[in-house]
Amino acid sequence: MRLGVLDVGSNTIHLQVMDAHIGARPAPTTNYKVELRLTQYLDKTGSISIEGINLLHEAIAGAVSHAQESNTDEIIAFATSAIREAKNGTQIIQEINEQHQIDLQILTGDEEARMTFLAVRRWFGWSAGKLLVLDIGGGSLEIASGIDENPEATISLPLGAARLTRDFLSGDPHSAKEVKFLESFVADNLERELPSILRVHDANHFVATSKTFRTLARLSGHWFNENPKYLEVTNLKAMTSRLAEMPNKMRADLPGVSASRAQQIVAGAVVARSVMEVLDIERVEICPWALREGIVLRRLDWLQG
Repeated sequence: MRLGVLDVGSNTIHLQVMDAHIGARPAPTTNYKVELRLTQYLDKTGSISIEGINLLHEAIAGAVSHAQESNTDEIIAFATSAIREAKNGTQIIQEINEQHQIDLQILTGDEEARMTFLAVRRWFGWSAGKLLVLDIGGGSLEIASGIDENPEATISLPLGAARLTRDFLSGDPHSAKEVKFLESFVADNLERELPSILRVHDANHFVATSKTFRTLARLSGHWFNENPKYLEVTNLKAMTSRLAEMPNKMRADLPGVSASRAQQIVAGAVVARSVMEVLDIERVEICPWALREGIVLRRLDWLQG
């Protein structure tokens, strides 16, 4: 069957069309992407503005049209932290579903972590042992750990790269004072919020997913001649300082860094380094599968069951 997975995220509205069959590896065929930083359209009350809502409808209309043109059998649509936390998020979901005839559902942070963990487990298999999975999104950081397909422990924290950039990093380039304050904020949050079950993990395979980690790993490979399938915590400190000293335009010229990603890659590096240090992780392996693949795999499991 052909599935359209519509991810309404904090940074991007992304439709991934996949050919998916029970017992087979999901195969991506085409995608439709609109960069729309919903967190930039939050007003003082915590609601998404009329302008943001209109742009969101426009992006979803384009995604639904692309899905139809691609002969999808079903659209699986989900929203993450930006709409999940918006004061008018429930109303927006209702309007979207009525206008575009889809069933957009809000994922909790725990569900987001669990679906991503499932994708990572299926990618690496049982031989990978106990996994600890990190995922930095636009609005939140997800962590999950476990030995089975369902993680033993998960947490979702409001430490996404887009959110932190909006709240803490206004300079271009960023000032040392801004970056230091952000580092302290992230470290304090992790120290306060991480449960002991994650702190004292006995994982034997450390994995990172999604765009922020992939971009950081590629930059690490470019600057330090490292394998871009991995990211070393020792490289992140130097990378953070180097990236912070660059203006956005210079960051956007780096390998794998888009113009939109250039603005938030410093915050992403701060979170990556902080969480790896707190969890005593020296190196993570980058997994190409993440939340969207996990959603497809769970859907296929449901159909089979």
